[in-house]
Amino acid sequence: VTSPFPRRPLAPLRTAGVRMMAYSTKEEGKFPSEEYRMFFLEDGKTISPWHGIDTWADKDKGIVNAVIEISKNTRPKMEVATKEESNPIKQDMKKGKLRDYPLDIFWNYGMIPKTWENPKAEHPELKAFGDDDPVDIVEIGSASLARGTVTTVKAIGTLAMIDEGELDWKVIGVSTADPKADKVNSVADIEKEFPGQIDEIREWFRNYKSDGTFDKKKGWTGITEGQNGFGLDEKCMDADYTKKVIEETQAEYDALMAGKVESDLVLK
Repeated sequence: VTSPFPRRPLAPLRTAGVRMMAYSTKEEGKFPSEEYRMFFLEDGKTISPWHGIDTWADKDKGIVNAVIEISKNTRPKMEVATKEESNPIKQDMKKGKLRDYPLDIFWNYGMIPKTWENPKAEHPELKAFGDDDPVDIVEIGSASLARGTVTTVKAIGTLAMIDEGELDWKVIGVSTADPKADKVNSVADIEKEFPGQIDEIREWFRNYKSDGTFDKKKGWTGITEGQNGFGLDEKCMDADYTKKVIEETQAEYDALMAGKVESDLVLK
C-alpha cells in the first residue's frame, strides 16, 4: 500500500516562505503485527525519515520538520526504528508483545529528523544522559495527522522529561497548517490559544508508565509508583531555549554521523 503525504506534486513547494518537500510512504506487513513496517520514499526512492529529511523547514522562524509516528487519540506505540536499515516506522515491542499505551495519546506525536540524544553525553545542568533516540515532538493542533505525515511545526516550547534516569526532551509545537498557527509564537500564546495543554502534556508523560488510572473528569488517580520526572523545575522552556535544545541535539547527531560516537544504530 502506498499512501502519499502531503497530497502535493513531487516537486518542492514553498508555502508562506517555508520550503515543503513531498514524500510518500509504503507499508509492508499487516497492522498491527510484529512484521508491520512503514517505509518513506522521495521521488520513488526509499529514504530514512531520520537521516533523509532536514531538521529545519525555516530555522529563522523556528519551524522544524516533524515526522508523525503516532496520530492523536490512538494507542499503538509506533516509532522510527533506529536500528533497522532505512529506519521505517514500526510498533514498539516490550517483553515479546506489541506495545500500546494504556490510554490514548491526546496529541500528534513524532520525531525531529537529524537530531539525537546522546546516551554517552551528560547534560551539564540536568545531570542526565540522552535516551539514544531522535528528539520527540508533541504537535498540539486540532487536526489528527496520519502516521507517516511529514509536517512543518512551529517549535514553541520544551519539557525536560527524565525517564528512568535518561533525558528525553519533549518539544511542543503547532503545525503551520493549523488555523491558530499564526497566533502561536510563545509559550504564553500556547497557554492562551490552547489553555491547559502544557499541563496536560506534562501529566500524561509523567504518569503513562505509572500504576495509576486516568479518568477524563478526575484525571490521574491511584498512583503509587512508576512516574517519570521533569527537570528545569518542570517548566515549559521558551522558544529560544527550544531552538538551543534542537541545535545541541543536531550537533550530537552530526558527531554520530561522523563516527565520533560508537553506536549500534543504523545510520543510513
